[in-house]
Amino acid sequence: MTQSFNILAIAALSFATPLAAQDQFALPQGCSAFVTVQYKLCSVSHHYTCEGDKDGIQHRVDIDAEGPNFVGTIDAETQWISSLDIRLNVLDRLDPNPTDPASFTELTRKSRDDFDFSTTSENGETIRYRGRDILTGETVVIDDVPLLRTDTYARATATDGTPVWESSGNEYIHLDWRIFLGGQSVTTTPDGNFQSDDAPIDFHFPGEDGFLSPFPDYNCNALML
Repeated sequence: MTQSFNILAIAALSFATPLAAQDQFALPQGCSAFVTVQYKLCSVSHHYTCEGDKDGIQHRVDIDAEGPNFVGTIDAETQWISSLDIRLNVLDRLDPNPTDPASFTELTRKSRDDFDFSTTSENGETIRYRGRDILTGETVVIDDVPLLRTDTYARATATDGTPVWESSGNEYIHLDWRIFLGGQSVTTTPDGNFQSDDAPIDFHFPGEDGFLSPFPDYNCNALML
Protein backbone atom coordinates (compact mmCIF):
# COMPACT_ATOMS: atom_id res chain seq x y z
CA MET A 1 0.00 0.00 0.00
CA THR A 2 1.59 3.27 -1.04
CA GLN A 3 1.39 6.57 0.77
CA SER A 4 -0.40 8.12 -2.22
CA PHE A 5 -3.05 5.44 -2.01
CA ASN A 6 -3.62 6.12 1.68
CA ILE A 7 -4.01 9.85 1.15
CA LEU A 8 -6.29 9.60 -1.86
CA ALA A 9 -8.30 6.81 -0.27
CA ILE A 10 -8.99 8.97 2.76
CA ALA A 11 -10.06 11.82 0.54
CA ALA A 12 -12.48 9.55 -1.32
CA LEU A 13 -13.86 7.98 1.85
CA SER A 14 -14.37 11.33 3.53
CA PHE A 15 -17.00 12.31 1.00
CA ALA A 16 -18.47 8.89 0.23
CA THR A 17 -20.67 8.80 3.33
CA PRO A 18 -21.99 11.90 5.13
CA LEU A 19 -20.34 12.21 8.55
CA ALA A 20 -23.75 12.52 10.19
CA ALA A 21 -24.43 8.94 9.12
CA GLN A 22 -21.15 7.58 10.52
CA ASP A 23 -20.58 6.24 14.03
CA GLN A 24 -16.84 6.16 13.38
CA PHE A 25 -14.66 7.72 10.75
CA ALA A 26 -13.83 5.17 8.03
CA LEU A 27 -10.15 4.57 7.36
CA PRO A 28 -8.88 2.87 4.17
CA GLN A 29 -8.83 -0.92 4.16
CA GLY A 30 -5.71 -2.30 5.80
CA CYS A 31 -5.24 0.75 8.04
CA SER A 32 -5.77 0.98 11.80
CA ALA A 33 -5.78 3.99 14.12
CA PHE A 34 -3.93 4.03 17.43
CA VAL A 35 -5.25 7.28 18.93
CA THR A 36 -7.89 9.95 18.38
CA VAL A 37 -7.08 13.46 19.61
CA GLN A 38 -9.70 16.13 20.30
CA TYR A 39 -8.34 19.70 20.16
CA LYS A 40 -9.54 23.02 21.58
CA LEU A 41 -10.35 24.71 18.27
CA CYS A 42 -13.06 22.51 16.77
CA SER A 43 -10.73 19.84 15.42
CA VAL A 44 -10.29 16.10 15.85
CA SER A 45 -7.36 14.07 14.49
CA HIS A 46 -6.98 10.35 13.93
CA HIS A 47 -3.45 8.94 13.83
CA TYR A 48 -3.09 5.62 12.02
CA THR A 49 -0.77 3.16 10.30
CA CYS A 50 -1.34 0.97 7.27
CA GLU A 51 -0.25 -2.48 6.13
CA GLY A 52 2.50 -2.40 3.54
CA ASP A 53 3.97 0.95 4.60
CA LYS A 54 7.66 1.21 5.42
CA ASP A 55 8.62 1.02 9.10
CA GLY A 56 7.91 4.27 10.91
CA ILE A 57 5.44 5.64 8.39
CA GLN A 58 2.21 6.94 9.91
CA HIS A 59 -0.71 9.04 8.78
CA ARG A 60 -3.10 11.62 10.20
CA VAL A 61 -6.50 12.87 9.13
CA ASP A 62 -7.93 16.12 10.54
CA ILE A 63 -11.65 16.86 10.77
CA ASP A 64 -13.35 20.14 11.59
CA ALA A 65 -17.02 21.16 11.79
CA GLU A 66 -17.40 20.88 8.02
CA GLY A 67 -15.72 17.50 7.71
CA PRO A 68 -12.25 16.18 6.83
CA ASN A 69 -9.87 18.89 5.68
CA PHE A 70 -6.33 17.45 5.79
CA VAL A 71 -4.45 14.18 5.44
CA GLY A 72 -0.73 13.93 6.15
CA THR A 73 2.00 11.30 6.13
CA ILE A 74 5.20 11.43 8.20
CA ASP A 75 8.14 9.09 8.65
CA ALA A 76 9.79 7.94 11.88
CA GLU A 77 11.69 11.24 12.11
CA THR A 78 8.44 13.24 11.64
CA GLN A 79 9.48 14.45 8.18
CA TRP A 80 6.48 15.69 6.17
CA ILE A 81 6.48 13.02 3.47
CA SER A 82 3.22 14.24 1.94
CA SER A 83 0.17 16.30 2.82
CA LEU A 84 -3.18 16.84 1.18
CA ASP A 85 -5.44 19.84 1.61
CA ILE A 86 -8.71 18.07 0.86
CA ARG A 87 -10.81 21.13 0.14
CA LEU A 88 -8.26 22.80 -2.12
CA ASN A 89 -7.28 19.40 -3.57
CA VAL A 90 -3.59 20.31 -3.26
CA LEU A 91 -1.10 17.50 -2.63
CA ASP A 92 2.41 18.45 -1.46
CA ARG A 93 5.39 16.09 -1.28
CA LEU A 94 8.74 16.39 0.47
CA ASP A 95 11.53 17.27 -1.97
CA PRO A 96 14.51 14.90 -2.03
CA ASN A 97 17.80 15.65 -0.29
CA PRO A 98 16.69 18.21 2.34
CA THR A 99 19.37 20.68 3.42
CA ASP A 100 18.70 19.81 7.08
CA PRO A 101 16.05 17.09 7.51
CA ALA A 102 13.69 17.24 10.46
CA SER A 103 14.83 14.73 13.08
CA PHE A 104 12.69 13.60 16.01
CA THR A 105 15.66 11.57 17.26
CA GLU A 106 17.92 14.63 17.38
CA LEU A 107 15.25 16.63 19.18
CA THR A 108 14.83 14.01 21.89
CA ARG A 109 18.54 13.34 22.30
CA LYS A 110 19.88 16.90 22.13
CA SER A 111 16.73 18.85 23.10
CA ARG A 112 16.98 20.81 19.84
CA ASP A 113 16.44 20.12 16.17
CA ASP A 114 16.98 22.59 13.33
CA PHE A 115 15.39 21.94 9.96
CA ASP A 116 15.58 23.24 6.40
CA PHE A 117 13.59 21.44 3.72
CA SER A 118 11.15 22.11 0.91
CA THR A 119 7.97 20.61 -0.49
CA THR A 120 6.54 20.77 -3.99
CA SER A 121 2.87 20.50 -4.90
CA GLU A 122 1.47 18.72 -7.92
CA ASN A 123 0.91 22.13 -9.53
CA GLY A 124 4.64 22.82 -9.30
CA GLU A 125 4.68 25.29 -6.39
CA THR A 126 7.69 24.85 -4.09
CA ILE A 127 7.77 26.12 -0.50
CA ARG A 128 10.89 26.17 1.70
CA TYR A 129 10.57 25.63 5.46
CA ARG A 130 13.27 26.63 7.93
CA GLY A 131 13.19 26.69 11.70
CA ARG A 132 13.83 24.79 14.89
CA ASP A 133 12.19 22.89 17.73
CA ILE A 134 13.55 23.03 21.28
CA LEU A 135 12.44 20.96 24.25
CA THR A 136 11.64 23.30 27.13
CA GLY A 137 12.20 20.62 29.79
CA GLU A 138 8.53 20.69 30.79
CA THR A 139 6.35 17.59 30.93
CA VAL A 140 2.65 18.32 30.64
CA VAL A 141 0.00 15.71 31.43
CA ILE A 142 -3.21 16.09 29.41
CA ASP A 143 -6.01 13.57 29.92
CA ASP A 144 -3.51 11.25 31.66
CA VAL A 145 -1.15 11.35 28.67
CA PRO A 146 2.37 12.72 29.36
CA LEU A 147 3.65 15.12 26.71
CA LEU A 148 6.85 17.13 26.35
CA ARG A 149 6.47 20.82 25.56
CA THR A 150 8.48 22.39 22.75
CA ASP A 151 9.44 25.93 21.83
CA THR A 152 8.87 26.07 18.08
CA TYR A 153 9.78 28.50 15.33
CA ALA A 154 9.29 28.09 11.58
CA ARG A 155 9.09 30.24 8.49
CA ALA A 156 7.94 29.38 5.00
CA THR A 157 9.13 31.16 1.86
CA ALA A 158 8.54 30.85 -1.87
CA THR A 159 11.39 29.93 -4.20
CA ASP A 160 12.14 33.62 -4.80
CA GLY A 161 12.36 34.27 -1.06
CA THR A 162 8.94 35.88 -0.73
CA PRO A 163 7.57 35.26 2.80
CA VAL A 164 4.53 32.98 2.98
CA TRP A 165 4.17 32.75 6.75
CA GLU A 166 6.18 32.79 9.97
CA SER A 167 5.11 31.09 13.19
CA SER A 168 6.36 30.77 16.76
CA GLY A 169 4.93 29.22 19.89
CA ASN A 170 4.70 25.96 21.78
CA GLU A 171 3.74 22.47 20.66
CA TYR A 172 3.87 19.04 22.28
CA ILE A 173 5.50 15.74 21.40
CA HIS A 174 4.74 12.20 22.49
CA LEU A 175 7.93 10.17 22.82
CA ASP A 176 6.47 6.73 22.09
CA TRP A 177 4.11 7.78 19.29
CA ARG A 178 6.81 9.96 17.71
CA ILE A 179 4.38 12.70 16.75
CA PHE A 180 3.91 16.43 17.27
CA LEU A 181 0.64 17.76 18.67
CA GLY A 182 -0.75 21.28 18.38
CA GLY A 183 -0.36 24.04 20.92
CA GLN A 184 -0.18 27.79 21.19
CA SER A 185 1.18 29.91 18.34
CA VAL A 186 1.43 33.33 16.74
CA THR A 187 1.49 33.24 12.94
CA THR A 188 2.36 36.14 10.67
CA THR A 189 1.19 36.20 7.05
CA PRO A 190 0.95 38.98 4.46
CA ASP A 191 -2.58 39.51 5.80
CA GLY A 192 -1.55 40.10 9.43
CA ASN A 193 -0.85 38.33 12.73
CA PHE A 194 -2.97 35.51 14.09
CA GLN A 195 -2.91 33.92 17.54
CA SER A 196 -4.26 30.46 18.25
CA ASP A 197 -4.43 27.97 21.09
CA ASP A 198 -5.15 24.55 19.66
CA ALA A 199 -3.77 22.29 22.36
CA PRO A 200 -5.14 18.77 22.78
CA ILE A 201 -7.89 18.21 25.34
CA ASP A 202 -8.88 14.54 25.10
CA PHE A 203 -7.22 11.32 23.93
CA HIS A 204 -9.30 8.30 22.93
CA PHE A 205 -7.91 4.83 22.32
CA PRO A 206 -9.25 1.70 20.58
CA GLY A 207 -12.34 0.38 22.36
CA GLU A 208 -13.09 3.68 24.11
CA ASP A 209 -15.99 6.02 23.51
CA GLY A 210 -14.88 8.77 21.16
CA PHE A 211 -12.31 6.68 19.33
CA LEU A 212 -12.46 7.49 15.58
CA SER A 213 -15.21 10.01 16.24
CA PRO A 214 -16.17 11.80 13.00
CA PHE A 215 -16.93 15.01 14.91
CA PRO A 216 -14.84 17.58 16.82
CA ASP A 217 -16.11 18.14 20.36
CA TYR A 218 -14.90 21.58 21.42
CA ASN A 219 -15.61 25.22 20.56
CA CYS A 220 -17.19 24.68 17.16
CA ASN A 221 -20.10 27.00 17.96
CA ALA A 222 -17.69 29.75 18.98
CA LEU A 223 -15.90 29.52 15.63
CA MET A 224 -19.15 29.81 13.75
CA LEU A 225 -20.29 33.02 15.49
